[in-house]
Amino acid sequence: MNAMTTNFVKRLRDGDDAAWFELWEVFGPVLQAQLTKWGRGSVGQETVRDLSQETLAALSKSIERYDPSRGARFSTWLLSIARHVLGDELDRRSALKRGGGARATSLDESFMGQAPWAEADENYERMVFRAKVHAAIRKVEGEADFVAFQVYRMRVFDGTSGKDVAAQLGISEPTVSRYLAKVRSALRRRLAEVVSLYSFTDEEAREAEDAGLYGNDVLFDEALADIYHQQTQLRTGMDSSSF
Repeated sequence: MNAMTTNFVKRLRDGDDAAWFELWEVFGPVLQAQLTKWGRGSVGQETVRDLSQETLAALSKSIERYDPSRGARFSTWLLSIARHVLGDELDRRSALKRGGGARATSLDESFMGQAPWAEADENYERMVFRAKVHAAIRKVEGEADFVAFQVYRMRVFDGTSGKDVAAQLGISEPTVSRYLAKVRSALRRRLAEVVSLYSFTDEEAREAEDAGLYGNDVLFDEALADIYHQQTQLRTGMDSSSF
């Protein structure tokens, strides 16, 4: 792992609440989507949210055992724990129907590997990657000048012309171009940092390049907009169905 990732894992191991909240903010919607898929309608959204939180709680108790040198991505390991937590819930329900109790299984060393029944498919890995990118976008949105970020949002995410952006925001077209370049530059920097932070293997670190996010400005904007819209839709769907 790189220095940033090693430090983040150390914060998790030290019980840093901010690090755990950050992990939930980034990967919580992905866990909820995966658990909803596995539940096949038999698990309600409130339970899905609870199980997602239980997954991170279980992770907190076993983070000391995470070892990327054993070949498993962090995202795959997280997936195995989520499956384990869901299995406990389904076993508990089954036991209640039979009128008995169910003893929860323990997280043993098998969760270091890639259990066949918790194999991460391409869709899951894409969701995990999009979550990292979306986290970088949110960071830049919180750091950038409000008008500057709105310029980028309108031009790239909403597809508004530069002329219309200038008219709606009451600024000149050259200013639109300047803000667009400024925010794009900030997004490139933050994206590299965030992807590096949450990439526990070399394969994960290469995902941004494979997605076209290290290309020219046009390709970068197109790839970022596509990821932004998909992840926003996922997060909105999870938020609206959790209540």
